[in-house]
Amino acid sequence: MEKLKFNELEVSEEIKRAVAEMGFEEATPVQSETIPLIMEGLDVIGQSQTGTGKTAAFAIPALEGIEKAGNKHTQVLILCPTRELALQCSDELRKFAKYKQGIRVVSVFGGQPIELQMKQLRQGAEIVVGTPGRIMDHMRRKTLKLESLSMVILDEADEMLNMGFREDIELILESTPKERQTILFSATMPPGILKITKLYQKDPRFVKIEAPQLTVDGIAQYYCDVPKNMKMGALKNLVDFYDHQRTIIFCNTKRMVDDLADDLQGMGYIANGLHGDMKQAIRTRVIQNFKSGKLDILIATDVAARGLDVEDVEVVINFDIPQDVEYYIHRIGRTGRAGKTGVAFSLVTGRKQVFELRTIEKMINTKIKYRDIPTSRDVKKVQDNKVVEKFKRILEKNNYKKNEHVFEALVSEGYTADEIAHAAISLLENPKEDGKSTKRKFRDFLPYIKESSGSRKEYFGNRKEHSGNRKEYSGNKKELLRDRKDVTPAKRESQGREEGEKKKPKFIRNPKMDLRGVGRSKNVVTKKPNW
Repeated sequence: MEKLKFNELEVSEEIKRAVAEMGFEEATPVQSETIPLIMEGLDVIGQSQTGTGKTAAFAIPALEGIEKAGNKHTQVLILCPTRELALQCSDELRKFAKYKQGIRVVSVFGGQPIELQMKQLRQGAEIVVGTPGRIMDHMRRKTLKLESLSMVILDEADEMLNMGFREDIELILESTPKERQTILFSATMPPGILKITKLYQKDPRFVKIEAPQLTVDGIAQYYCDVPKNMKMGALKNLVDFYDHQRTIIFCNTKRMVDDLADDLQGMGYIANGLHGDMKQAIRTRVIQNFKSGKLDILIATDVAARGLDVEDVEVVINFDIPQDVEYYIHRIGRTGRAGKTGVAFSLVTGRKQVFELRTIEKMINTKIKYRDIPTSRDVKKVQDNKVVEKFKRILEKNNYKKNEHVFEALVSEGYTADEIAHAAISLLENPKEDGKSTKRKFRDFLPYIKESSGSRKEYFGNRKEHSGNRKEYSGNKKELLRDRKDVTPAKRESQGREEGEKKKPKFIRNPKMDLRGVGRSKNVVTKKPNW
C-alpha cells in the first residue's frame, strides 16, 4: 500500500494542524493501513517492528473517537507494559490533542503516588494510559470506572505477556463493556497473543507490515571485537571519535549499568544510568534530562529499550551482547527513528560472542559489518579537524575583528603572529584561562545528575576515595584496647575531671510508680532526689 499524506487522511483539522506542527507530512505504512480501519470502528491487529510509528497509528483514531469531550467519563483505555512507554504514549496523545478542546489524558503506573492519580481520575479523563497492575489497583478502588469505555488499546502486547500481565489483561478486558472496539499492536505474534485476539476481539482485521529485514534501513550496524579488559577503553574511544550529542549504551545487568555510569562520570562524561531498581521519580528525571540535552550519554538496561523514545539519538552501543534477538532489535531501534539515520555498535569478546552475533545477523537478515576501534591517534585527528572547522566558521563570519585590540596588545608585548595563532589554536582546542577550564565539565552538570540519581557518593569515580579506609576512621581495635589498659581507673577519672567531663546522673526507681493498680512499671526510673 502506498504511503498516505496526513492531509489526505479523513481526520479533523485540529489533528492535521497538530501533526503539521510536529513536523510529520507522510504517514508510515502501519499508520496508512491501520488509521482508516480503526476510524471505521473495526477491531484491528497490527504487527510492525519498533520505531515505525505505532503510537500515532492508534493515538489519532482514539482522539477522533472521543464523543462529548469534557464529560469526565473515560472513553479510551490504553495498556502499556512499562512506565516509560505509558509516559511516552501520554505525551504523544497530548501533542496530537493540542488543538482538541476538553480532552484530558491521565497516565497511571506503579512507582508514582496513587493518591495523586486518584485525584486526577476523580477530576475526569477521557483517555487513561497505564500499566496493567496499576489499572487493576484503580479498578479495585473504584477510582477508574469503565462503564463508558468505547475503545481498548493494547500496546506492545507481546512484551506485556512476557512480563506476566496476561491474567491482569484478561481481567481488565472482561470488566469492559462488550460493545467496545479492541485494538492490539505487537512486534511479534506468539500463541498467547493469538489466544487473546480470539477471545476478546470481534472479526479483527490483521495488518502486518512486511519488511525484508527486521531492523530499520537507516541504521548502520557494526561490531567490534575487543578483549574483555579493554572494553572500557574501546568504549571511550568510540564515544570520543564519533562525539554524538545523544548516545545510549545498553548493558545486560543493573550492576553493570551502575558501574559503567560511575566510570564514565569519573572520566568527565555527562552520563547517567537508567534501570528498573531506580525510583520512578528518579527515572523520570533522568529521561527528561536526556531528552533536554542535559545528559549526553544514557546507560540503560533493556527495561528502557521498549519505552524510551528520544529524538535525535545518533548512536546506540551494545556494551553487552543482548540475550535475545528481540532485545537487539528494540535496542538499536532507539536510533534511526522517523526516517532519520543512526549508527549501532556492538562490542563482542571472544569467538562465542561473535557466534552469537552471527546468529542475530541471520535472524534479522541484515549484515553486521566489522569495524576496528578508533585509536587514540584517530581520535586526536578528529578533534583537530573539528578545531579547523571552528576556525573556518569564525573566519567566514568575520567576527574576529572585534578582538583586534587583543592581537595588537600581544604584538606590542613582542609576540609574533605565528605564536599568537598557535596559542589561539591551543585555546580553542583546550579552552583554559589562568588554569581554569571554560569547557563544559562534569561538575557543571552535577545538579542535573544528583537530582536524577539521588544522594550517591560515587560521582567522582573510585568509591574508596569517598568511603575511605574504615581503619582510618574506626582505628585498630586492638590498639584502642591496649591504650585503655595503660590508663588506670584513677588516672582516667582525673583526666575526665581535668577535661571537664560531666558525670552521668545516677538513676533510682521512683517509688511512687509502684502504687498498686496505677502506672505500675519496673522499667520506669527517675533522677536521684536532692534531699
